[in-house]
Amino acid sequence: MLKPLVATAVVLAALSLSPRVHSQADKPRSPASTIPGLDGWGRPIVPVAKDQKSAPAPKHDISGVWDAPNGSGTQVLGAAAAPEDGKPEHKLPYTPAGLEALKLTKPMNGVRSVLPAESNDPVFSCDPQGFPRDDLHELRTTQILQRPDSVVILYTYGKIWRVIWTDGRELPKDPEPRWFGYSVGKWVDDYTLVVETKGMDERTWLDRAGRPHSADLRVEERFHRLDRDHLELTVTIDDPKMYTRPWVALDKFHFELQPPTFDVHEMICSPSEFSQYNKLLGNSISERETH
Repeated sequence: MLKPLVATAVVLAALSLSPRVHSQADKPRSPASTIPGLDGWGRPIVPVAKDQKSAPAPKHDISGVWDAPNGSGTQVLGAAAAPEDGKPEHKLPYTPAGLEALKLTKPMNGVRSVLPAESNDPVFSCDPQGFPRDDLHELRTTQILQRPDSVVILYTYGKIWRVIWTDGRELPKDPEPRWFGYSVGKWVDDYTLVVETKGMDERTWLDRAGRPHSADLRVEERFHRLDRDHLELTVTIDDPKMYTRPWVALDKFHFELQPPTFDVHEMICSPSEFSQYNKLLGNSISERETH
């Protein structure tokens, strides 16, 4: 019997080789979208300047199109600063309730991985990732817009956004749960925006590894702009019902500024495509491995 991680890789490899799946991908598309070096509009992609000294960061400004280099934002084993890889230094400080909640999640990656058809990852049924999972899984090209009273973050995955209020309001005392919670931010110095978020829906996972959270979850994000071209994000999880102490999920995660004309690709969850995947490969391989 194949181990889960190997089986998952086999499924993904088979998906890429399936003639029927290729027939979907080979539908007429804009030629520019498949030409290396060109964006979806057919225009040349301008590479980020390397080995060039950046200009100073503008004050109280994290706006721009930011990209996580080298695919570092995918975080397939869970939060980048605490992946579920079996190493003792990455073991999280679960409470007894947290350990029980963890047993209920069945991720496709990490040391607890299961076969695709056995996973109960809510994202695979096209539920929203929610927050903070949008920071802790598939954190790809991210566009940040600033207004006098708020900061708006546009995520590639799911093509969704969230609003961080910077107008001085307090977080609600007893908020109705939301997929992305309620966020407020304040500048603690000229280059660092600290964001507090609460009120997240308990149906969401923290990350791809299936880490749980309760309704008491509070998340701190620290956006620190090093200079004009570089931004760091640190994310801290604080949920006393699930964890005995706060823990760092992202530690100075690195972003690079892209040109303002950068074309951000779509990553949309399509129920019909997931259904086709399971029909052709996902369920069938799982069934073969259990017989």
